[in-house]
Amino acid sequence: MAWDQQGGAERAEGSGEFGRFVPPQPSHPPYVPPAPPMPPAPLVPLGPADPLRAVAVGLLNLTGLGLGYALLRRWLAMAVCWIATAVLLLVALPADPDGVSGGVLTAYVVFLALAALHGAFRGLRTPLAWPPHSYVAIALALVLLAVPVWGVVLYDGARDEATEQMLLGRLDEADRLVKAAKGTSFDTAEPDYRKALGVYRDLKDGHLDSRAAKRVPDSLSTYYSTIGSPYDEKKYCEAIAPLKYLRTLPGTVGEKDLGSLATWPDDRLATSLYECGVNDLASAAGATSDGGDLGELLTSFPKSRQAAKVEPAVSSMIDKAAKGLKGKDPCSANVRLNTLSAQASVLPGEKAGVAAALSKDAAKADRQVQAGTYACGVDEYKSGDFSAALDTLNGFVSKYKNDKNRPRAKKIAIAAEIAKETPAAGKHLPSMSSGGSISVTVSNDSPDEVEILYTGPVTGSFKLKACGSCSTYSSELTASFSACKSNTNYPKKTISLPAGTTYFLHKSTGSSTATVGTDTAKLRYGYIYTECAYVVSTFGTGY
Repeated sequence: MAWDQQGGAERAEGSGEFGRFVPPQPSHPPYVPPAPPMPPAPLVPLGPADPLRAVAVGLLNLTGLGLGYALLRRWLAMAVCWIATAVLLLVALPADPDGVSGGVLTAYVVFLALAALHGAFRGLRTPLAWPPHSYVAIALALVLLAVPVWGVVLYDGARDEATEQMLLGRLDEADRLVKAAKGTSFDTAEPDYRKALGVYRDLKDGHLDSRAAKRVPDSLSTYYSTIGSPYDEKKYCEAIAPLKYLRTLPGTVGEKDLGSLATWPDDRLATSLYECGVNDLASAAGATSDGGDLGELLTSFPKSRQAAKVEPAVSSMIDKAAKGLKGKDPCSANVRLNTLSAQASVLPGEKAGVAAALSKDAAKADRQVQAGTYACGVDEYKSGDFSAALDTLNGFVSKYKNDKNRPRAKKIAIAAEIAKETPAAGKHLPSMSSGGSISVTVSNDSPDEVEILYTGPVTGSFKLKACGSCSTYSSELTASFSACKSNTNYPKKTISLPAGTTYFLHKSTGSSTATVGTDTAKLRYGYIYTECAYVVSTFGTGY
């Protein structure tokens, strides 16, 4: 049973009890009318113009971080500022000596200027999110501007340090070049030396306040000692060229920059010139037109202690060489005396005040050369070098006409010429003896003037005129029947010789190509000997 809808509660059918009230459920959702549209959000009103605020926003944007835009809540513009600054840092870091290119810096500065102007324009009438007062924002901007300024200072310091490291690297490379060149010949190493010097000069001239420039004096000291190392090793001749090079540096580097190094090579070079020059004299290396190393010493360092030693050294060497004339090798001693004489003659001693003493030394050497020439010729004869002895003694006879040994030298020269053809003739030095009791008549059956040379117990020479009616024989056989007939009036000369073996040589005085003729005669007392010269194509002999 159910209640009608207008009365009380509905009882459950057959329950005998009352249940809870259930409101009637509609078959469709109730109609809800739409809400009226919301009114548009009111626009933030622009405040009055505030120049201080505009200045604060512009200054904050100059920091490069877009902080002015941040106070205006313009996040995209702030992000653009951050990106621009990040790009600049990527380009600029790490710092190098060249820094950031001018184009990049100009673009960034222009960007900051535009950001500052744009931010100032926007901040003129737009209220700041914070701080509440414009003067506080200006103070904050001025404080924050110290960040980029300090960044610039730090960057300049980093770039200066990078420059310092670059310069130190260049200095180290130059030092390595010098170190690697040690022990190499100067001619080979000179390009590296000049390259290193160029680095030192550039550091001193272009980067005077750098740490590298302050190290240059120590590097130059090493540079000098390395180039001059042959002197320390007592290789005086090798040391001359590098020391001369070092003496040119004051003109290019400057005496002020070099300090005591400017005169560092002088004494070493003077010593090297002396030692090398004296060594050349001792080895008979020969004289030069300017006196060689000793000449350079006397002109470049005339008042030095080394220059004062030159003349005594030359005089002492002349005396030492003169003693060698009585030794085993007088010819070598004579060559050395010739060299010393020539050297003493050309040495420029005027500046050093030793010109007169050197002239006396040259004269002393010449006197010894005169005696040495004779001694050398005799030694060459004794050793069997008859050609050399002949040349040496003929030169002696021709040059020294008043020498006491000239007569003996002429006889030895005669014997040497004969011994060239007949070596047995040179077994003994010819004596100064002359004459004898055995007559030897020498005739000339030839159309040429001849010179007759002989040596043995006595030595001499004479000439026979040409035989005007004589002719050349066609063969030795013809000459054996017709030459030197006793009834012919030949040019002839009779000489007296002692008993013993005498060696004869006939030579034409008019022909340098004619072959000489020789003969050996064993002379004994009680006989009369004849010697005859005739021509069979060349000279023949008979007696």
